[in-house]
Order: sequence, then structure tokens, then C-alpha cells
Amino acid sequence: MASNGRIAHDLDEIADLLELEGANPFRVRAYRNAARTVRDHPQPLRDMARQGEDLRALKGIGNDIAAQIAAKLEGGEMDALLELRERVPTGLLEVTRVQGVGPKRARRLHAELGVDGLDALERAARDGRIAALSGFGPTSQAKILDGVASARQAATRRRRAVAARALAPLLAWLHDAPATERVEVGGSFRRGRDTVRDLDLLAVSDAPEAVMAHVRDYEEVETVLAAGPDKTRLVLVGGLQVDLRVVPEASFGAAWIYFTGSKAHNVRLRGRAGEMGASLNEYGLHASDGEAPAADARDEAAVYAALGLAWVPPELREDRGEIEAAAEGTLPELIEVGDLRSDLHLHTDWSDGRDALGTMLQAAGDRGLRAVAVTDHSPALAMTGGLDRAKLERQWQALDELEPVASGLEVLRGMEVDVLADGSLDMDDDMLDRMDVVIASVHGRLDLPEAEQTRRVLRALAHPAVNVLGHPTGRMLGRREGMALDLDAVTRAAQRYGVALEINANPARLDLDDVWARRARQVGAWIAVNTDAHAAADLDLAEHGVLQARRAWLRAEDVINTWPLPRLRRFLAKQDVRD
Repeated sequence: MASNGRIAHDLDEIADLLELEGANPFRVRAYRNAARTVRDHPQPLRDMARQGEDLRALKGIGNDIAAQIAAKLEGGEMDALLELRERVPTGLLEVTRVQGVGPKRARRLHAELGVDGLDALERAARDGRIAALSGFGPTSQAKILDGVASARQAATRRRRAVAARALAPLLAWLHDAPATERVEVGGSFRRGRDTVRDLDLLAVSDAPEAVMAHVRDYEEVETVLAAGPDKTRLVLVGGLQVDLRVVPEASFGAAWIYFTGSKAHNVRLRGRAGEMGASLNEYGLHASDGEAPAADARDEAAVYAALGLAWVPPELREDRGEIEAAAEGTLPELIEVGDLRSDLHLHTDWSDGRDALGTMLQAAGDRGLRAVAVTDHSPALAMTGGLDRAKLERQWQALDELEPVASGLEVLRGMEVDVLADGSLDMDDDMLDRMDVVIASVHGRLDLPEAEQTRRVLRALAHPAVNVLGHPTGRMLGRREGMALDLDAVTRAAQRYGVALEINANPARLDLDDVWARRARQVGAWIAVNTDAHAAADLDLAEHGVLQARRAWLRAEDVINTWPLPRLRRFLAKQDVRD
């Protein structure tokens, strides 16, 4: 019987194809919500079916969707999916992932130019046929051509958060194998990269062949690419590749270092070993004769210590100065999720959030936060139902009338204010002056030339009411690159005007990236790690932002969300924040 993951994957595909077909948005949303319900449900739906439980008891699962799920559980296929695949070229799903081409444009390109995938889209752009269509033109055609290249590159990687959803049940499956003594994840996932190409797993076992057989029996396995006595390479439902290796306990630490990487970090470690007359590989650290071990290879820290280094946190293993810092004993004490005391960027159902004010505040209190800022959208972003000054006044009145929902939680009044094309802000100054927190964000006109875009952002940073620059580059991982921006000028201006640069913790953004967040702090700009939560559950996204901050070498004190409320208020008031 099908697993929850397989069922959710099919429901998501139905939603995608319905959207491409131009179906009723409510129907599309129903399938997306159902996919989320199935994917997150802790109990296998096949067990519910065996016990005669009604699938319609699950949130968002009605008669039609329950029937589709039942067909899958019985070993068949979902009729709705088969019918859609007959009507809609599945290659159009790739086309919609190109920046500037949504479902509506994809349908038109298919109808008028016969575009049915990325290759056909690229040919149409190179031949000049897209520019000839009304509503497109040469500029759109050039952007689409660039977008095809980006989409192809993105197709080889996926967001780390997406990979994490597939990883958790796989690790549980491997831990359940009697032959498995230990299993850990390595690679770019362990280093906290925002996107990953695959998952590298490392296990310890005295019976590696039994572990290999066990992983091949995992219900989410789509294809086994290679199978050996101590290594298996496979592809999961959804396309994520997994490499599993089994090593002896005696060499686990050295192997974990090797398979965590990065390649550049490992090259530096091997070079350091060579300078000491030793050799380092995945089997251990050995003296020059190749026989006597020079370190206890069971433990990573012991291998690093034998090389004269402090243990390096995985997030820093990119050859960006961590080897030197480990040798000098100057590695930073990196920020942790538990250090966060506030979240300065969240949305409610007053704009485009899904949950009410009280629900969001209760969720913040439940997670131990001491302060939270309500920052619904300003009116310029019409699709969000943003707040004009009258609606904002009503929201503040609602906050005044709201019963306390969490003991000791400080609620800050704010807004995510659009930065208009000329750099002015989408709200009257007198209203901005009354706010505790002003987040300035660019949502439109992301295609401005770099010089013009930079002037726009710099003007916004200079506004005395602005406290945080939200998702500074506007990038969406796998969908669009960040806007052209002189980030060196932006980070210096943020320092000069006392504006924090945001690491937006939404896994689709993670913006600023690690490189520029570190650079910003080096020039004296402060960082804010915010969830940009649009629902109560989104407050848990903080871990992704913290991981990005750790990759940026940030300590707790570098991030304004970790500060006690009095110090945070001084920062928001543009006052001296030195302790």
C-alpha cells in the first residue's frame, strides 16, 4: 500500500496540473491543503484504512479526495491524476518554474507556440517567437531565456527544508534496523546549505549488507541506482537522491568529516596532515608509514585535535577562514535557536496571514518568545490585502482590546512597509513615527538596473523610521535570483543609519545569504533573524534562519532578536545599544 509521502506527492501533482489547466482556485487549494495534511499526518493512512477509519475525518479531506486516496491505498492510481496527465503536458510544470512564467503564461505559450517543456521554451525564446507574442516582447523573452538556465540549475538542487522532510522518516527507518548501530547525515545538508543536491548518510554496523537490504526496502524508494555490500545509492519519491555508506565504528569520526565536506575544507585538512607527516582520509589519520593511527578516528573532535585544531562546527566548513580560527582558538560561539527572544516580522489575517492576532500571539508565547512584532503589509501590495492607515488604526485598537494571551509577552506594533520604486515608503510619516517596528521591504519592480535599485534601497534605509530591511535581495530559492543591488553600499548604509539587515527564515528566501550576512556584520551592521510567519506554525521556521546565521559566523550578540527588551527598544529608537 502507498505511503503518506507517495499519496501527498500525487495530490501535489494534481494541484499543479489543475492550476496549469486554469481550474477553480478553491479546487487547487483543496488538493494542496490535502497534500499538506497527508504529508504531516503522524499515522500512515494505510493503517487507518486497514482499521476501517474514515479518511474524511482528516482536515481538508472530503469525499472526492478521500476516494482518490483510497484508490492509491488499494494499489491503483488516482483517476484525477491520470485524467490530468492526459490533458496537460507534465513538462509545463517545469515551464512554470521559470521566472516570469506562471501557469497563465505557460498555458498561453503551450496553446500558441506549442511549448511543452524547458527545451521547447528555450527554442521559442532563441527563435524570437516569444517576443512576437502580444504582452511579452523582447525584454520578457530575454528574462525567460535567463530563467530557463536558472530553472535547469535549480532542478539539480532542492531547498534544504524540503530535503529535511524526506530525511526524518528515512532516518527513523534506518534506526529501526536491528543491524544499525548509528546513522548520521553529512554533506551539504549537515553544513546547513540553503539548497542540497542529495543526502549523504553514514552508518555504523557490523552487518553492512543487512543495512543495505533494509534501506532498499524503504517504502519511499523510487529507484535503486547502485547497490553494493557497504554502499547504496537510491532515489526517493519526489526525486531526491540518497547515498548511504556503512563504515566501521573505528573510522566513523574521520569518515563523518570526509563525507560532511566541503571539498575545500577537506583539502585544507589533508594538506595540514601532510605538513605534519601524516595522511588523512575517510578511514582515519595515519602516520607517514601508513599503519600507525595518529588519532582516534572514532571521534571528529579527536581527529581535529590531532591536527592541532579545535573542532569546527559543520556550518563553518567552507574554507572561509575556519582552519586558521580553529588553529588560533578564535572560532566564534555560534548562535542557537534557544538564544532568540523575539520575532520582529509576522503577519496575521489582517493582511495575507492565515491565523488571527490572538492565535499568532499565543503561538509566540508558547515558543518562549518574550517579544513579537505584528507587521502586516502596507497597502501597495494589493494582493496581500494590506492595511491603509484607517485599517491599521483598527488593528491597533484590536490589539488594545485583546486579552493577554501569554504571560510576559511584549507585543510591538509595526508594519512591513513597501519600498516604492523611487525609494519612498508606502505609509504616511506620522503613522510610521507611531510604530515600534518598521520593516522596509521591496516586493515590486525587482528588475530595476543595479544603480537605480541601489539608490531606491539606500533612500529607504535613510528614512529615520526604518528599523529593519526585510529580505534584502528579494530572492526566492529555485524561482528567482535576487535583484541587482550593490550590497556593499547597502550594508554600509545599514550600519550608518542603524538599520538591521534581515535573515528571513522562510526556507524559500533565507535572505540575506550567509556570505553577505557575515560581510554585513564585519562592517558593523546588525542582523535580525525573523520568521516572516504567515501562520502560527511558521514560527518554527526560526531554526532555518538561525542555521543561516551560523553559516555567517554570527554569535548571539550579533543578532538583535537575542537582546533583552530594553536594549532592543533602544535599538528601535535609534539610541546607543552598547552594553
